[in-house]
Amino acid sequence: MTETAILLAGGLFRTPFAKTTHGLVRGPSRYRVLGVVDPECAGEDAGELLDGRRRDVPIRASLREFLDSGVRPTHCVVGVATEGGAIPPGLRADLLAAARAGLSLVNGLHQLLADDAELARLTAAAGGAILDLRRPRPVAELAFWTGEILALATPRIAVLGTDCAVGKRTTCTLLRDALRESGARAEMVYTGQTGWMQGIEHGFLFDATPNDFVSGELERAILACARASEPDVILIEGQSALRNPSGPAGAELLLSGGARGVVLQHAPAREFYEGFEAQGCRIGSLSEELELVRLYGGEVWALTLYEAGLDDPEAQRARLERELDVPVLLPLRDAERLAHVVLDRLAEGARG
Repeated sequence: MTETAILLAGGLFRTPFAKTTHGLVRGPSRYRVLGVVDPECAGEDAGELLDGRRRDVPIRASLREFLDSGVRPTHCVVGVATEGGAIPPGLRADLLAAARAGLSLVNGLHQLLADDAELARLTAAAGGAILDLRRPRPVAELAFWTGEILALATPRIAVLGTDCAVGKRTTCTLLRDALRESGARAEMVYTGQTGWMQGIEHGFLFDATPNDFVSGELERAILACARASEPDVILIEGQSALRNPSGPAGAELLLSGGARGVVLQHAPAREFYEGFEAQGCRIGSLSEELELVRLYGGEVWALTLYEAGLDDPEAQRARLERELDVPVLLPLRDAERLAHVVLDRLAEGARG
């Protein structure tokens, strides 16, 4: 791996909004991560702070501190996912420092760095480049849904969530890896910018795609994955939530992508959709969510829990399993068990 990166977390490392940084620190990553910039967590090891596992990824207060100490990455990555996709103002000084130093800037937010005249000029002058992952592709390059996927026999599993930023992508990658360790040929289709940054081969950026083409781009990514890898199962990363009023999504994976199995990620500590507490946008009941998935033609094979804010995750897990009569797991601890649940359901489907 020749490309290296510093990740900009902008004071958000301890929040769900730094999920891009979290994903690249935890891995996989197409870049070798040399450090994280976050003034609120300077002096910590990013891995230890994330999940207690030291990864020798230091956190410093500014990009300049890394550069002055002799650290010379090839890339500077915007490591946050904000509401509405705006660049946090606190990141600008570090982006300017990166541009002047000749680093290439990688940005997964809707606010495009290449449209910033000063950043574009400084980056070009110093020999760097700007990659805006969410710059919409020309319509001529986009696919409309054809229905070809209806003939695809490869099972698809959607990893959906009851809200944004609850760990859908993390659970998806952990499940893929656990399935592979069990001997299954499992592949993943990404639908967000972090999946691309992690080097996952097949996918598209769901919310940078005009609505008319979301189903077609999803179909194309799944078919490309099936043809290239001939997997036993394809996992599809979900976005937002079926009933999130700020961006309802997920039905496409069931209706257009043909996913019949669902792993549903849930944050029991949340009462309201993230960022919409003041508006009283309450997360619906889990029993209703399971029924909604069924009405869309899928079935929840397992419920997985986002542990943030839980005093006793195991007690929550056991309670929900009793109430819902569905396997409930903690994916950061139970990925192997989750894989066995999925393999058992796949075997049942093959017999039936």
